[in-house]
Amino acid sequence: MPTIAVDKTALFKALGQEYTTEQFDELCFEFGLELDEDTTDTDRPFVNGVQEPPQLKIEIPANRYDLLCFEGISLMLNIFRGKAVSPNYRVVTPPSGQLQTLVVKPETENVRPYVAGAVFRNIHFDQARYNSFIALQDKLHQNIARQRTLVSIGTHDLDTIHGPFSYEALLPKDIKFTPLNQTQCMDGEQLMEFYEKDKNLGKFLHIIRDSPVYPVIYDSKRTVCSLPPIINGDHSKITLDTRNVFMEITATDKTKLEIVMNIMVTMFSQCTEEPFTIEPIKIVSEHNKESRQVPTLEPRVAQASIAYINQCTGLSLSGQEMCELLKKMALSAKVSEKSKDTLDVSIPVTRADILHQADIMEDVAIAYGFNELPRSFPSKSGTIAQPLPVNKLADIIREEAGMAGWTEVLTFALCSHDENFAWVNRKDDGNTAVKLANPKTVEFQVVRTSLLPGLLKTIRENKNHSLPIKIFEVSDVGLKDLSLERKSRNERHFAATWYGKTSGFEVVHGLLDKVMMMMRSAFIVGEEGLDNPDVKGSHYWIEELDDPTYFPGHAASIHLRLGEKEHVIGSFGILHPTVLEKFDLKCPVSALEIDIEPLL
Repeated sequence: MPTIAVDKTALFKALGQEYTTEQFDELCFEFGLELDEDTTDTDRPFVNGVQEPPQLKIEIPANRYDLLCFEGISLMLNIFRGKAVSPNYRVVTPPSGQLQTLVVKPETENVRPYVAGAVFRNIHFDQARYNSFIALQDKLHQNIARQRTLVSIGTHDLDTIHGPFSYEALLPKDIKFTPLNQTQCMDGEQLMEFYEKDKNLGKFLHIIRDSPVYPVIYDSKRTVCSLPPIINGDHSKITLDTRNVFMEITATDKTKLEIVMNIMVTMFSQCTEEPFTIEPIKIVSEHNKESRQVPTLEPRVAQASIAYINQCTGLSLSGQEMCELLKKMALSAKVSEKSKDTLDVSIPVTRADILHQADIMEDVAIAYGFNELPRSFPSKSGTIAQPLPVNKLADIIREEAGMAGWTEVLTFALCSHDENFAWVNRKDDGNTAVKLANPKTVEFQVVRTSLLPGLLKTIRENKNHSLPIKIFEVSDVGLKDLSLERKSRNERHFAATWYGKTSGFEVVHGLLDKVMMMMRSAFIVGEEGLDNPDVKGSHYWIEELDDPTYFPGHAASIHLRLGEKEHVIGSFGILHPTVLEKFDLKCPVSALEIDIEPLL
């Protein structure tokens, strides 16, 4: 979990109270934080002859992005202690009445397709606020932005640039500007060479270096504001004298983009002349229908069951009592008009961590007090976890395979491109495997689309053991799926391989039958079985399969019928000799692999 350091004196001043280390540690615990260190009594470094002031190093939950800066911690602790109320974040129009505009060009789809932004009007920086502003960007870049690969933030002195702005993607040699804190004008190619050995920026170059075009943001006079996600231009750098800030955020993930934007604008809207207000901008992106005004700062509404919260916490609170407790966590709630057992909870944009009523239940427990909860576990508490159905099914299959004499293995989810395709005589159509953009070694280039390569590598490393070797694995594979936001999905597979002096085909077939019998799926033979009215419920059959992974005439596809739906859930057979040769195996191998999710 991330740890941030805040000035001890400044924080206690913001809280309006002095604390001993023990008292503040207790406050952190009550709020769900952890005090790592108080540097008051340590040897603190000297900067320009002045000793660094005492700091409090606080460990923040990984999903509480609103607590990654001094402003967020001080505000949330004051709300928790009843010293402040949850702020009403608002968007306001600029004095001119005209919003800044950011026009997105279609070419950006090829590199970083999403963009958002905002304007901080009449912001007041001192050195502490300025440092906190920069530090929050850095924490977000490291955390949710995954080292700027998903999201990157650029901030600029609005009084030095002129809208409307444009977000474009150009050839590297066509982008020329002076980078931040430099004096030499460079194009994109020269910039890559210049920062290649820079210990701070060098680690981000790979994100766009191999792209044919680089993203760039211009103002109306073609002044470069930034080359995301690498560096801003020197022309628009912010200083302590900056009063109006233009912020642009580019991303490859739309959800992360919205979260980062909301955290940045809400945390530093506290520093504007009219606190908790922000000036939106207009995004014009007609090519992908993403034109909109951002940010909106509208809270979202979620529901939580009063009975569920009481069951999980062991309490007997009324809905109104829960509403009062949630105020301490910056949440607004009321008892639903439709159901007296339901809370309608208004969730501010700062709380991206609230995804389920369990998160609301947790906030009620924190506000009530962890130490005050009744110690009735496990007789009354409802917090005993239950496995997801797919995990429960996987455990059942593991147990059955283990009792049948097979040994479970766990292999890497990443493998080389050749292992996943060429070594098992499969072709890459470009639409199946999720590929790593910057693999560190050839062994980890793609997310496996099959468990078979991992099992064969395991046999290869253990082939000198006594035969036969019977191993299986129940794990996820990754498949590309452009219809989803993440462009990929997981699929739970069960695979087994037999390596011995004989093919073991009948043994692998027997394992399949055992698993399907355990799932109460009947085996049928021939067309008569398909048309037999006495065959009810789930049933499966096999058909001859022509697959280059297997020896010709010694492979079958596995078909499952559930009601009116038919699924091809996998295949099994004797592996082709060329596959064995690639994995340096001398004896025959029979393999089975099925997708178990249709069995749910």
